[in-house]
Amino acid sequence: MRHTRLLAAASYIGLISAASPALAQTAPSEPVEAEESDNAIIVTARRQNERLQDVPASVSVLTADALEKTGAENAEDFAQLTPGVTIVTGTAEAGDTQINIRGINGARDAESSVALVVDGILKTNTAQLNQNQGTLRQVEILKGPQGALYGRNAAAGAIILQTKKPGDFFEGAVRASYANENTAEGTAYVSGPLGDNLGFVLSGYYRTTDGFFRNEFLDRKVVDDQEVWSVDGRVVADLGDATEVDIKARYSQLRGASINFNSSFHIPAFGGVNPAFFEDVNEHPFGYYGNIRPTNEQDSFDISAKIEHDFGGLTLTAWALYSDVDQALTADGTSADFARFIAAADPAANNVVNSCFATTVGLTGFPLNQPGFVGQIPVPFIFAPANGSTFGAYSPTTCDGTQLQIREQSDISGEIRLASSGGGALSWQIGAYFLKIDRETGVSIGGDTGAGVSEELFNPPGSANPTSLLLADKFDTTVYAAFGNVEYEIGDLTAGLALRYDIEDRSSESQVPATALDPFTGGPINPGLAFGALSPVDATFKQLQPKVSLSYQPNPDLNFYANWGIGFKSGGFNNQGSSAIIDANFVQFIGADVSIEDQYDKEVSSAFELGVKGEIANGRVTFDLAGYYTEIDDMQFFEFFVGPFGLLRVVSNIDEVEVYGVEFNTSAEVVEGWKFFGSVNVTESEIKANSSRPSTVGNKSPYTADYTINLGTEIDTPLTDNVDLIMRADYRITGPTWFHSFQDQTAPTLFSGLLPISALALPAFVGDADYSVARRDAFGVLNLRAGIEVGDFTAAVFAENALNRKYLNEVIPAIEFGGSFISPGSRRLVGVEVGYSF
Repeated sequence: MRHTRLLAAASYIGLISAASPALAQTAPSEPVEAEESDNAIIVTARRQNERLQDVPASVSVLTADALEKTGAENAEDFAQLTPGVTIVTGTAEAGDTQINIRGINGARDAESSVALVVDGILKTNTAQLNQNQGTLRQVEILKGPQGALYGRNAAAGAIILQTKKPGDFFEGAVRASYANENTAEGTAYVSGPLGDNLGFVLSGYYRTTDGFFRNEFLDRKVVDDQEVWSVDGRVVADLGDATEVDIKARYSQLRGASINFNSSFHIPAFGGVNPAFFEDVNEHPFGYYGNIRPTNEQDSFDISAKIEHDFGGLTLTAWALYSDVDQALTADGTSADFARFIAAADPAANNVVNSCFATTVGLTGFPLNQPGFVGQIPVPFIFAPANGSTFGAYSPTTCDGTQLQIREQSDISGEIRLASSGGGALSWQIGAYFLKIDRETGVSIGGDTGAGVSEELFNPPGSANPTSLLLADKFDTTVYAAFGNVEYEIGDLTAGLALRYDIEDRSSESQVPATALDPFTGGPINPGLAFGALSPVDATFKQLQPKVSLSYQPNPDLNFYANWGIGFKSGGFNNQGSSAIIDANFVQFIGADVSIEDQYDKEVSSAFELGVKGEIANGRVTFDLAGYYTEIDDMQFFEFFVGPFGLLRVVSNIDEVEVYGVEFNTSAEVVEGWKFFGSVNVTESEIKANSSRPSTVGNKSPYTADYTINLGTEIDTPLTDNVDLIMRADYRITGPTWFHSFQDQTAPTLFSGLLPISALALPAFVGDADYSVARRDAFGVLNLRAGIEVGDFTAAVFAENALNRKYLNEVIPAIEFGGSFISPGSRRLVGVEVGYSF
């Protein structure tokens, strides 16, 4: 009821005050001259400078002024300020970012659904979505399929960033902040001319934090600690009056923790003995007890060059990008309850067995998250009720082993585009794009001897960290694309057509030696090899992506618009053998209603949008109302499986999903220097067909919040002739969210298969799970900032999540395991910030 009233209140505020997708009305300083923009917000949403008001689509904008007043600097911040957009980031590793826009979500281990474009260049690796990208001057978030205009992986939308360009004089700024949990952050830049028609920008960023949570077993804050720094350089040269060359380079390094999860059980029959076996994920008390210090390393480097030449009526733009991102994480394992490291088939692994028994005896009675319990022996409680153990994920014992995951990708891409640059009724663009990706991934599960985690994917039996499971694959991708668009203006009516055709050639090859054996089970080290040899595979995915738009502007302050487009994400390959592993361990053993393929299909969406945007009172009041409808075929979805084989990450397809909703944005400057703004997005979705899990038909699109509400106010007013007061408040409500296609349902689990043959000898249904308790509840987060500007100096205090609302960042149900892996959201962060510009 509280959130229902808030939803009604937000709508009422929208009707009486007004809003725009932009959170501030300051024009960007660099895309166009101020006198040309007439203080309107200028965007590049269609690869040309134009007023936000004139764009026939929903576009949310954060100008330089809004970025400064909110402190927003990365994708997580942008998403929190944008209606209809939610984000999950940093729950497993730094580069693991899932952005959902209007019901379309990216899938781990597949391509992103959101394109990232920085200064006109399309970034290739989704791991960069939540990195600091330099000295930001404007952020545009486009909703709906943008592939026809902005290229690859823009099925749900695009994030367009503009960073600072050098000017004609030297300038710079420095900003530093400190907050609780030893959280310190600093940014700085310097910019200026290097000579005639040559300028530079050099910027740096640094952040460190101890994190909000402590590992109780290690007695250290190593759960969500992090240290990250980056350096960005840019050189812009004018080669005559008609040619500009723009060269950029950046390096970023992150070191911190990984796998910020607890496990939660959802087995009602077990809950009769201990209520914690049937737990609502929203009521879980987080505790961390792993004996392995989790680590995450991310190193990112890219360099790009762009050239623009004006032929007089025609503009040629060409760019090339090289990118290299290497990621690795180490952490505790998850498989203790399946006794993987207890009974060794190979005497060479006895050191691991002895370590497992020894740590269990030594930790008997150690307090864990319920229903976790360390008994006298590591045997699961269902086989040894009197003195066995119940381990959740990441236990303090060595019995759950270790894990290492790597993601290494290097790529080179380029684009060439020719566009009209005249001011006539007809405008057009045409171009081509190329991309070559080399990617390697690996998941290695090892025995824990107490010696830590090796950073090698394979370690032989008898070593300090013997490998028990290894999934390692090499992926090669080559992309060719051609695109173009044309727009024609007839009086008050403007019509546009854009087309893009993509061809993606993909291949995959397992890197796991066929002769390598698991020292604990005696089987192949890649479980998929138990069902036959793994051969190299390849496939080609093609798609035409049209986009049509119409705009009717009876006057400059009112725009009725409609658009339709096709979104596309390439298909690809899971780790080879995944299909056979799932079939043998879940379908054949417990009759699970699930089917996984080694090759997943391309995702294609068809999206309609109809809206109106306008402004009144000389731009002091703005509004944007839009409705949308999207059909997604073969939606790509990430699934996580845990079993006696270890762990397995796969991508499946949901055959057909329908999404529709409405969005309303308003803002108003009530008096000079005092603004109110708000937005409401309501999304409905339904799975229409799903051959991967047929029982999920009728459920909602995973990772899609039922609604989002943004409310806020901003004051910017002088206190004296040289002192300005700035205050900002943002309140974001995110509605209830399911994170899996399997929702308010029951399913058999591995316990259903094991119980009849266990010491308990219970019927199979006793092990069935009920996932009605796996939905994230609605939550609200309040951010506050207040400060003063005195000439070139600024000072502010801030509070992120000021009310210290405890909420969940992500819930990953492992359906056949009988529970979920859940990650907490950020807690309250209060600090001070100072800055100086020169």
